[in-house]
Amino acid sequence: MLDDYFDSFAVRDWEEPTDAEPIRFAMVGLGWWTREQAIPAVEDADYAVTSALVTSSPEKAADLADEVDTVEATLTYEEFLNGEATDAYDAVYICTPNAVHREQAVAAAEHGKPVLCEKPLAADVEDAEAIVDAFEEADVPLMTAYRVQTGSTARRARDLVRGGAIGDVVAVNGHMSDTMVEFTDPDSWRLNPDLSGGTTINDIGVYPLNTMRFVLDTDPRAVQATATSTGGFFEGVDEHAAFHVEFSDSLLAACTVSHSATGASSLRFVGTEGELTLEGVFFPDTDTVLRLTRDGVTGEFRPETANQMREEFDYFANHLQRGEPVEPDGEDGLVDMHVVEALYVSAETGERVAVEMDI
Repeated sequence: MLDDYFDSFAVRDWEEPTDAEPIRFAMVGLGWWTREQAIPAVEDADYAVTSALVTSSPEKAADLADEVDTVEATLTYEEFLNGEATDAYDAVYICTPNAVHREQAVAAAEHGKPVLCEKPLAADVEDAEAIVDAFEEADVPLMTAYRVQTGSTARRARDLVRGGAIGDVVAVNGHMSDTMVEFTDPDSWRLNPDLSGGTTINDIGVYPLNTMRFVLDTDPRAVQATATSTGGFFEGVDEHAAFHVEFSDSLLAACTVSHSATGASSLRFVGTEGELTLEGVFFPDTDTVLRLTRDGVTGEFRPETANQMREEFDYFANHLQRGEPVEPDGEDGLVDMHVVEALYVSAETGERVAVEMDI
């Protein structure tokens, strides 16, 4: 019986191949993630290329341009904001400190350029709302970079849950952790709340949060959170966190996240007729497992390992080529901003906080 749940599933269920020219991306922000994850992913992509580099360091841009033969232009942030060399790129990828997403995304919208913006969408709700409004006014596509949503494991989990494979979901457990000290330093913008909007909850807590929302197709009505720090590297910011998410009287979730633990990620959905577990799903280039248990029998779906960043860029580019709407869009990212805001209020007050939003 379980075979029926795993059969007939396309790894790229979103793909419709086209003969259109690849979408040329301007990479805004040349930090380690862009250099080591985004640009290599695009070099391996089917529908995208890197054609412009935007950074505060002309030297860094020049060195990288020598390595990427599709680059047509290198720009400073000011030149990008002013709309120079817009003929050198078709779309924009933003991977900069959260607090400057608004300025850069709104400029791209004004230039008529679709944007793939790293999560979280901004450092606070006000900036996120301004971004979404700018793209609605410009009638230009905006995608929040929740790469998990474009991967086969989460999409299969969504299909299974919506198809009733585990009955009515009543509980969800999620976890994500990494060791931030291995890839950043005490001066990192991620440790500056003014630039990041928060450290652990809004940096990695959004992975289980957004994936739950995606699979369940519902949004939280209230949350409660605890955030702690051992000091030192994380002095004054959240290092570890635990939070409860209340979707309804009968659907509750509990998550833990940490920037000081071994790399691990999982999400478990428990229903009235079975349970569904996702393992390894939040990291960009790892083996993932989807495990379904029903009627005492367990089956597994182990898709071929696919780089999540490549899948995300190809998803976005393929949809732009076809003129199709993209998901997760800006409103999806804005919902998470409202939830994250409530989580930080709860962590500070110790109280249950209702999630207020009119989207």
